[in-house]
Amino acid sequence: MSIDADIAEPVGGRLGPGAVRTTCPYCGVGCGVRAERGAAGTVRVAGDPEHPANRGRLCAKGSALGETTGLAGRLLHPEIDGRRVGWNEALATVARRFAETQAEHGPDAVAFYVSGQLLTEDYYVANKLIKGFLGTANIDTNSRLCMASSVAGHRRAFGSDTVPGLYADLEGADLVVIVGSNLAWAHPVLYQRLAASKSARPAQRVIVVDPRRTATCEAADLHLALAPGTDVALFAGLLTHLDRAGRCDAGYVDRHTEGLEAALAAARAAAPDAAAAARLCSLPHHAVAAFYEDFARTERVVTIFSQGVNQSSSGTDKVNAIINCHLFTGRIGRAGMGPFSVTGQPNAMGGREVGALANQLAAHMSFEPDAVDRVARFWRAPRVATRPGLKAVDLFRAIEAGSVKALWIMATNPAVSLPDTNQVRRALAACPFVAVSDCMRETDTTAFAHVRLPALAWGEKDGAVTNSERVISRQRAFLPAPGAARPDWWIVSEVARRLGAGAAFAHRGPADIFREHAALSAFENDGTRDFDIGALADLSDADYARLAPTRWPCASRGGDGERFFAAGGFYTPDRRARFVPTPPAPPIHAPTADYPLRLNTGRVRDQWHTMTRTGLVPRLVEHRPGTTLEIHPSDAERHGLGPAAWARIESRWGGMIAEVETSSDVNPGDVFVPMHWNDQFAGNGCVNRLVNPETDAVSGQPELKHVPVRVAAWQPAWRAIILSRRRLMPRAEWWRSAPCDDHWRSELAGQSPPASGWSEIAALVAREGKTAALTEAGHADHRLAALDGAGRLAALVFFHAGDAALPIDAEWLGERFAAAALAPAECRALLTGRAPAPRPVRGPILCSCFAVGRDAILAAIGSGAVSLDAVGAATRAGTNCGSCRPEIGALIAAARQRSAA
Repeated sequence: MSIDADIAEPVGGRLGPGAVRTTCPYCGVGCGVRAERGAAGTVRVAGDPEHPANRGRLCAKGSALGETTGLAGRLLHPEIDGRRVGWNEALATVARRFAETQAEHGPDAVAFYVSGQLLTEDYYVANKLIKGFLGTANIDTNSRLCMASSVAGHRRAFGSDTVPGLYADLEGADLVVIVGSNLAWAHPVLYQRLAASKSARPAQRVIVVDPRRTATCEAADLHLALAPGTDVALFAGLLTHLDRAGRCDAGYVDRHTEGLEAALAAARAAAPDAAAAARLCSLPHHAVAAFYEDFARTERVVTIFSQGVNQSSSGTDKVNAIINCHLFTGRIGRAGMGPFSVTGQPNAMGGREVGALANQLAAHMSFEPDAVDRVARFWRAPRVATRPGLKAVDLFRAIEAGSVKALWIMATNPAVSLPDTNQVRRALAACPFVAVSDCMRETDTTAFAHVRLPALAWGEKDGAVTNSERVISRQRAFLPAPGAARPDWWIVSEVARRLGAGAAFAHRGPADIFREHAALSAFENDGTRDFDIGALADLSDADYARLAPTRWPCASRGGDGERFFAAGGFYTPDRRARFVPTPPAPPIHAPTADYPLRLNTGRVRDQWHTMTRTGLVPRLVEHRPGTTLEIHPSDAERHGLGPAAWARIESRWGGMIAEVETSSDVNPGDVFVPMHWNDQFAGNGCVNRLVNPETDAVSGQPELKHVPVRVAAWQPAWRAIILSRRRLMPRAEWWRSAPCDDHWRSELAGQSPPASGWSEIAALVAREGKTAALTEAGHADHRLAALDGAGRLAALVFFHAGDAALPIDAEWLGERFAAAALAPAECRALLTGRAPAPRPVRGPILCSCFAVGRDAILAAIGSGAVSLDAVGAATRAGTNCGSCRPEIGALIAAARQRSAA
């Protein structure tokens, strides 16, 4: 059904009448965007006020989309072994290698690894080719790292992968329980909707269940910082409490469910009361009892969950433990209530719809014989796969073992994002044939590609995506295709044609593919499957071009509803939901004397996945310029980690180096490291080298949230900072590199002798132009400036023997790169590292939208701005996307505490 919504003005301001309506390519909220090309290739973006997901709002990443559309670093032409070739040679090579591999080793010797960054039409043709015409289900998606446990939990409980609720339920609920999600940073616009609702209706309560205190907790009435991996015990205790409190909706349970007694028995055995649950979760009894009582007495409850639930070796049981509580109370499918899984990627839901997971067929069908037959007849496919394929972690194990010999990776970076990336890289290095479709030429994964295939990027490609509340939105092209880049669906279809399947892939464009996808969803359905968009199967090209946001189901037979399951109607054989027994299981790998700490991983506010796009946008990098180890002060002291120190972090699977950030936001015994940094932006900074590759037995989703590690101080013999007009990267044991306005900033540290570190850096900088040098007397400290032939600043380096921080004004020095020429006083000041006269200091960026630093915000608070609105009026911080408001609120609260003391 097409969606209407109350409309707000776009926060980013009005664009011209020629602006194109499209959809953000980041998280699963699926925000509408209006984009407009400006002069000299610039792109302006604003939130689309007519899109129901965001009503005009965008987060910091979405607001910066226009800054990601440049061609720097793009893959613009096909390549074979690094050699530029034409499309015909590249496509023929991929087709030939896949055909030869299957002829010699069988159908399962080939595989695809795809991505929630693909549009639905791209996803559909990739899945159709490999499952229908190559005869193997060895296609999996990086959504396996994201939402596979939710898929498995939904299917166990509902008989289908159905998200029952809507975003509006967050605003309609009286109690919102947020489990395993830093909503404020991972889904900022959804969090802002909730925060606005709570502000307008103060009686609404929010409870956050998360081992860390995150920005999301700023909106919480109660934070339950449970021990990692104990979610099942917490919700088992809740189920037993609801039973004892008489909160069972007996009518709903009797009419629409099965299996309650077994689920209750498992819950009682695990956590017979709040006190037992509190012990298992390492939580205060009174806090658990308060949560249970609030949930029990509140009819309109939404439990929203994400990666902290899914990314676990017991993730599916966590999902079902939550769903059990909602089925027991009948709080599902009605306004303001229900279990709600929010996806991490823009089209994770679309990938689930087309069957891009290894254990699904298309259109939410599985591998039952009648479904295999149905899909074969619809596709007219000669060799449809008849059994599930290899899930992501097992797939890369099979590649290293040699049973999979040809791999095609599309729009994802598994050499960074999968757990145990050392193993993944060994597998890619050993694989006889690797093709990679990507928009960027240099990633950790494309380094292993025999064939690189240039794909279109956001703003250039055309198709559909589906967000977490089942809304299908259009991504529309507003930029020309650069170089020889092509749509992913076209690339796949052309390979299919060369494999002899051209008639089945003769699509004229994405509208053709979408119509076929919609028709398959309705084919022999008659209400037996949840996913049905048959009403869209007859869209004309013009109708598809102007398709408004549309929520499924939208079946051609009519009678669709917005929410599922209020009156039962589940998709099991008897149409009843299943309660699932969920006995708590200990972590597969618990901390030991050798690895005493528990590592958790996750996102930071302004970065996306492996930074392919966001890592090149200066204002997104400035909020968190590098990877850090977040550790409790008591653990830092115990392990000899002082302020501004580095730590070596090691697990059974690998190691890394990170700067130390002490914080009481993590519990003693826990540490946290962001997931984003990789070999393009940091040396020894990829956390997934450490991560446990064990997976959930049902979903195949890896355990990314609980890894036993040890930490030790890592003390460098020297440190250096390089500021340069173009990126300069000498080798070092630790480094990070980030773009700034008009220049790059690279920081390095090493345990090698200072003399060797300096000689390499000096030689590198000297090649940039005419140099001036300064070596401090009696010290092995060096400073070097290089000017290009036009007299502009080309590079600066500051080198210090020892591990002390370098006291320079990097902000002022960086601004010199924008100057056409330097004044004499500025030239003299360069090597001092300081401005020739005192100047205001901005400090680390908190508000990315308006580049407002922490020092400016603290100054405003010190001058009497003691509310979020007052700080916004004084600095503009927090007045656009709102992503920084939790951090500003924390600064205000800290200032109030100091004043009270």
